[in-house]
Amino acid sequence: MERRAGIVVGIIAVVAVLAAVMRFGAVAAAPQTAAKAAIAAPTFQVDPYWPKPLPNDWLVGNVVGVAVDSHDNVWITHRPRSQAGAEKTPPVLAFDQAGNLVQSWGGKDTSAEWGTQEHGLYIDYKDNVWVGFGGGLPYDPKSKGTLDNANVLKLTPKGQVLLEIGKFGMGSEGSNSTQYLGNPTDVYVDPKTDEAYISDGYINHRIIVFNATTGAYKRLWGAFGRKPDDAPMPRFSRSDPPRQQFDTPHCVAMSNDGLFYVCDRGNQRIQVFKPDGTFIKDSLVNAKLSGGVVGGNPWDIALSRDPQQRFIFLVDGGTHKVHTLLRETLEVVSSFGQRGRWAGQFESPHSIAIDSKGNLYVAETLDGRRVQRFVRKAASGRASSSGQ
Repeated sequence: MERRAGIVVGIIAVVAVLAAVMRFGAVAAAPQTAAKAAIAAPTFQVDPYWPKPLPNDWLVGNVVGVAVDSHDNVWITHRPRSQAGAEKTPPVLAFDQAGNLVQSWGGKDTSAEWGTQEHGLYIDYKDNVWVGFGGGLPYDPKSKGTLDNANVLKLTPKGQVLLEIGKFGMGSEGSNSTQYLGNPTDVYVDPKTDEAYISDGYINHRIIVFNATTGAYKRLWGAFGRKPDDAPMPRFSRSDPPRQQFDTPHCVAMSNDGLFYVCDRGNQRIQVFKPDGTFIKDSLVNAKLSGGVVGGNPWDIALSRDPQQRFIFLVDGGTHKVHTLLRETLEVVSSFGQRGRWAGQFESPHSIAIDSKGNLYVAETLDGRRVQRFVRKAASGRASSSGQ
């Protein structure tokens, strides 16, 4: 009788232990499941009918900038001289959400300071349009044609010039000049301080900051927050120690929590700073490519529209893909796209922007010569109206 009772008690104890293990195991597993759900990357579907055809038989050349204004109009800048038949197309075009052309201007008719190699377009918090000039093909840092493109223009949405930073035709005085630029690539304007951050660029190796209204110089820095250095650098290799200066800083962006992001394109990394240039962290772009190769090249980024801005969307002109990164860790969590000219494929994706609904816009340079819209899908697979 006692033996039977002992067996019963033992069985009850085992059942209790198993129940506890199952119960606490389920509790322990919940955060892991939640964590996986938290990093599930947004997915997108190309809209092959956006934008609508241009009027007047216009063509676009290399599209080298895209941005979204406060009304969700999508702006691009392209290089009319890069495509036969595009010479008469205004270099700045804007489309509404339906894909209709709503603005078209730019060129020497707009400003005598207009350069010959457009590069980068940005819309600030007042809906002013910033267009940069730099880079281009053929690219020869010793030629006047390349050096001339060394300025950024701030314009109204109608194309009236408000400010020029740098000066077309002046070339570069080096990465420590407080007045002149060296083939700038991108602009960001901080609405809290009205400061314009410029990535500068194809010739110089720095970030430089100006007052966005007056153009007064504020500060500058190079990679890791150091003083910029124009000395020749060793050829880039992922297996070598990190190079200590920027190599073609190609994009700039700031998050809602005040962190400043730089696409250090030639070094295949993103560097993160405080607005005063204090270095925070960096990371190589480590996407899983074909054949098991890990790599990636940051040409431009856009931050997701959720309050925490959990994701960075990065266009990789080297692999012709868009990568999604966790902003906190800079880890690549997904990628989409492949090289090609069909809808949803990419040929030299150069710039990226995001609208209030979380839709992405990718501008393609070189032989791409277009802008595509990618509609964010909800978890069900349908198009989403949320702003992530």
